[in-house]
Amino acid sequence: MTKSNIVPPVAKKVKKELTIHDDTRIDNYYWLNQREDQEVIDYLNAENSYTDSVLKHTEPFQKSLFDEMKARIKEDDQSVPYKQNGYWYITRFEEGKDYPIYTRKKDSLEADEEVMFDCNTMAEGFSYFKLGGISISTDNTLAAYAVDTVSRRQYTIYVKNLITGEIYTDKIENTSGGATWANDNKTLFYSQKDEVTLRSDKIFKHKLGTESLQDVLIFNEEDETFNTYVYKTKSKKYLVIGSSSTLTTEYSILEADNPDGDFRIFNARTRDLEYSIAHFEDNFYVITNKDGATNFKLQKTSELNTSSDNWVDVLPHRSDVLLEDIEIFKDYLVVNERENGLNQLRIISWNGKEDYYLDFENETYTALIGNNPDFDSEFLRYGYNSLTTPSSVIDYNFITRIKTVKKEQQVLDQNFDKDNYTSERIWATARDGEKIPMSVVYRKDTELSGNNPVLQYAYGSYGSTIDPYFSTIRLSLLDRGFIYVIAHIRGSEYLGRPWYENGKLLTKKNTFTDFIDCSKHLIEHNYTSKQHLYAMGGSAGGLLMGAIINMNPELYNGVIAAVPFVDVVTTMLDDSIPLTTGEYDEWGNPNDKPYYDYMKSYSPYDNIEAKAYPNLLVTTGLHDSQVQYWEPAKWVAKLRELKTDANLLLLKTDMEAGHGGASGRFEALKEVALEYAFIFDLEGINK
Repeated sequence: MTKSNIVPPVAKKVKKELTIHDDTRIDNYYWLNQREDQEVIDYLNAENSYTDSVLKHTEPFQKSLFDEMKARIKEDDQSVPYKQNGYWYITRFEEGKDYPIYTRKKDSLEADEEVMFDCNTMAEGFSYFKLGGISISTDNTLAAYAVDTVSRRQYTIYVKNLITGEIYTDKIENTSGGATWANDNKTLFYSQKDEVTLRSDKIFKHKLGTESLQDVLIFNEEDETFNTYVYKTKSKKYLVIGSSSTLTTEYSILEADNPDGDFRIFNARTRDLEYSIAHFEDNFYVITNKDGATNFKLQKTSELNTSSDNWVDVLPHRSDVLLEDIEIFKDYLVVNERENGLNQLRIISWNGKEDYYLDFENETYTALIGNNPDFDSEFLRYGYNSLTTPSSVIDYNFITRIKTVKKEQQVLDQNFDKDNYTSERIWATARDGEKIPMSVVYRKDTELSGNNPVLQYAYGSYGSTIDPYFSTIRLSLLDRGFIYVIAHIRGSEYLGRPWYENGKLLTKKNTFTDFIDCSKHLIEHNYTSKQHLYAMGGSAGGLLMGAIINMNPELYNGVIAAVPFVDVVTTMLDDSIPLTTGEYDEWGNPNDKPYYDYMKSYSPYDNIEAKAYPNLLVTTGLHDSQVQYWEPAKWVAKLRELKTDANLLLLKTDMEAGHGGASGRFEALKEVALEYAFIFDLEGINK
């Protein structure tokens, strides 16, 4: 059977008028948002059958790609152990098994292994399984843990006795997954979600051995643009309730030894004031944008006087350096900064005698602070990798200044040699004159002829930065002649906080035009051509994909849009949809006409036209809680109705999973194999 005589499904049209601000939009596919409607399920299954039929000739190649990618991954693997409160904690995988095993050893790595959770056993009988939020009590005897078997990120919390193995009768449903112990080893604090919007809006206190109906409401976040959460400071002295929106944060604190006391406000909520807190000795250290510190600064304040008028500078604001994170040790402060797009780890001794940066010899790399639960440690654990260098976990000794690689990611491929690949950072000029960086990787034997296949990837929202990282999966692209490009477009924080501010709300289109201008640069500078350029993005990056193919469809031969947020206006007008209200500071509130007009001008679903579009593969999950499945389903239905080309338009819905895809360790590789086979097929690559 050839592609040409496989008939795609056609969704029925049911006219729905959506009117606001004296403007009426017609949505003929609005009916697809009925998840329980059998006709909707039938349509999604028909789209899946169509996709399977069109790509059936690639199934052997998909299988070999899956086997190839899986073969590079060490199956019997384990994490680097870390020590906390007298125990070494290790996560390991066993050959042939899909899920992690969480273990610990008392005092010494030579001690007997205690298996806390074997997720392979726990996942039996479920098509989706996710264990999250493991929290160990102060006396090391109990573990609170959370389970999601639907993939809508609604977790049920349980408690296990790690000494006896008993699972207690405590069962707390519809939570965000995290739980925090007070220091009495019998009181748990957790955040609960709104059943409809899935917003974490309440903090409860639970006493061990009681029914969850008896739990005490500690905090109710009534502002629909905020989410709330709870945690314990590294010092173990304070419980902290956090409440945050895109642009504003607020914290309340309570001594962890006094779980029945009253939380007190750290600093009163102030619009556009962002801060995060870390406790050490008698002070709190505060990362904040207070007083116009766009790239953030570090301040501190006494634990007895925490309001912002008491905060004093430790590290002042710098216009060219973004302060991302800190880690506090007994003798040292470690600062994670970003300058000109690159991560930097700065080491500062509390005695004032040392202040220096760790050295990283690469043009494009990622270096991030790792898991450091112990104040007294003389080691900083951090992670390092680059586009050509496998991930490493490194311990840096503050005293000797020696770096020890505790683990380097193994690539189980006898043909792999990192010296066969090269990476570089190049800059495109955007239409408004800004310079847009791109991280590029390819095999050294790839000639830049102008006809190389390129896969260009980006995200570009929420200030989330896609750093240049190593991927064993990506080798399947590079070894077949592809060039892989990460475009560091506005909407991320790659070049600091202003880079984000200039790619959101009423400047959101910069995100899209940056990506397009990067594509044009790649074509003009002989990396590729329109016939061989492919674009990929997921979630908000899927919105990016939808926008670019409306604006410049001729630039791309194929596009992969994973769980794409493409029906922006309708979703942002529906505050019953999970996560909508918390997004107003990112996209704007379309109940206000200026935001409605601007949003409507770029929303992919609202701007589909009768014209030619690239080959398109769209993926989604029926239970997605982040981007509801009907957005991509409606988008594909409308594209199929209006597009004038004969290019592929494929929708693949995982009927068992949500936003993150399949839960098994290797199941996700099948999704990647499908995506890669799609673009390889367009390139005429079949092995």
